[in-house]
Amino acid sequence: MKAEINIKVDIGGRPYNLTISREEEELVRKAAEDVNKTISKYSKAFEYKDMQDLYAMVSLQYASGTMHTENEKSFKEKELKDKLKDVDEFLSTHLETINHRS
Repeated sequence: MKAEINIKVDIGGRPYNLTISREEEELVRKAAEDVNKTISKYSKAFEYKDMQDLYAMVSLQYASGTMHTENEKSFKEKELKDKLKDVDEFLSTHLETINHRS
C-alpha cells in the first residue's frame, strides 16, 4: 500500500490541498511551479481580461504538448514494431536456410 500524504500547492495565487502518494510529491511540486511560471510568462506576453484567460492558454499549451508526445510515442512504437517484424522475418528466413542445409 502506497503511503499518501497531504500537500498544499499554489497555482495562480490560489492554494490547493492535494492527497498524493509520497513518490509523486516532487513531481507535483515541480509541475505546479512550471504552471506558475507559464502563467507568469503569458501574463507578461498577452493581453487578458482575467486569470481564466491565462488558465485557458496554459491548459491549451499543456494539452497540445501531451497530444504531441502521444503522437510521437505512437509513431515510434509503430516504427519499432516494423523494425522488429523485419528482424524476425530476416532471422526466420536464415534459420530456415540453416535448417535445410543440415
